Amino acid sequence: MTSIAARRLHAQHLTGKPFASPLDTVRALTAVQAQDYAGGKWALGQRGRGVTEAMLDRLFDEGAILRTHVLRPTWHFVLPEDIRWLLELTGPRITRGMAGRHRELELDAKTVARAKAAFAKALAGGRHLTRPELGDVLRKARISPDGQRLPHLLFQAELDGLITSGARRGKLQTYALLEERAPTARRLNPAEAVAELTLRYFKSHGPAQLQDFVWWSGLTLGDARKGIAVAGKALRLQSIEGKDYWFDADAGRAADSARVAHLLPNYDEYTVAYRDRTEILQAGRTHDPFFVLSNVVTIGGTIRGGWRRTPKRNGVHVEISALDRFAPAEISAVEEAGRRLGSYLERPAQLSVRSPG
Repeated sequence: MTSIAARRLHAQHLTGKPFASPLDTVRALTAVQAQDYAGGKWALGQRGRGVTEAMLDRLFDEGAILRTHVLRPTWHFVLPEDIRWLLELTGPRITRGMAGRHRELELDAKTVARAKAAFAKALAGGRHLTRPELGDVLRKARISPDGQRLPHLLFQAELDGLITSGARRGKLQTYALLEERAPTARRLNPAEAVAELTLRYFKSHGPAQLQDFVWWSGLTLGDARKGIAVAGKALRLQSIEGKDYWFDADAGRAADSARVAHLLPNYDEYTVAYRDRTEILQAGRTHDPFFVLSNVVTIGGTIRGGWRRTPKRNGVHVEISALDRFAPAEISAVEEAGRRLGSYLERPAQLSVRSPG
C-alpha cells in the first residue's frame, strides 16, 4: 500500500479513530457526494462508530443533514450550518455554465423567477412536496414542467438557496424551503468561503494535489492557490514522485492498513474526490473510469474488485467480484468489512467471493 493511500484512509477516518457522529463526518468532509442516496448514507456509516442506516434516515428526515446540488455540481450531503456559504460560493459559476441549456429549454430569467415564486408559495409553512407535486405547482402557475424543464427549475431553485431536501415520504424524496430547514446557516464572504473550503478539503482528504481540489470543488486553480496561501502553516506541502501534495499539518501518523478492507459505495469520497486516482489502482491494471466510481472493494486502499448487495428474507447477500485472487488474510479482511455492513443495516450479511478464472 502506498503511503498516500494509507494517509488518505486515515484522513477520511476509514482507518484509525472513527467519527463520533454522522454530523461530525459531514462537518469534517464538508460535502459528501450523495448522487445515490443509499450509497451516500453508507459512506457516512462506515466512517462513524455505531452508525446505522435507520439513524441516518432519521437525521435526514429531521433536517440535521441536508442533500442538495452543490460544488461540481451533483447531489451532496451537507450540514445546515454550511449550506448557505457553499451554495453562494459555487452556485453562481454553475448557473453561468447552465445558461446554454436554459436557452434550449426556454427558461429565461422571468420564467425562472415565476417558478421560484410558485415554489416558495407552495412550500411555505413547513410543507414538503415531491418532484411531481411541484410539477403540478408549475402547471397551476401556467409554467410548463415538461421534459427537463422541471428538473432544471428545481436545480436552479436549489442553487439560488430557495429550496433544499425535505423529509422523505416513504421512498420518495421531497423538497422544502431552505430558510425553514436551515434558519441559522452561516454566511461567508467569497474570500472567506474559498479559504474555508480549501482548508477543510485538504485536512479531510489530503494528501491531495491542487488539481484534485479543483475537480472536487468546482473552483478555479486561482481560487485554490488563494486558499492555500490563506491556510498558511495549517497545511503542509510534500513532493512525492514529482507531484506536489498538500495535507493537514497536524495529521497524525497513519497506521499500517495493508490488510484493512472496505466495501465502498458508488461515488465514495475516497474514490470520487480526486482527479488523479492513480493511488487507488492496482499497478499495471487499467480500470474503466465508471467502474472506479461504482461499488468497489478496496484492500489497503487499493481497488481489488466490485460488490453488490441483495436483500434476503433473513439478511442481505453481498456478492464480491474480485479482480484477482485474494489471499486468506485478505478474505478475512473482506469478511470483516461485510460484518460492518451488516451491523450498519442491522441485518446479517452473508458474503460470497467470485474470483476470476
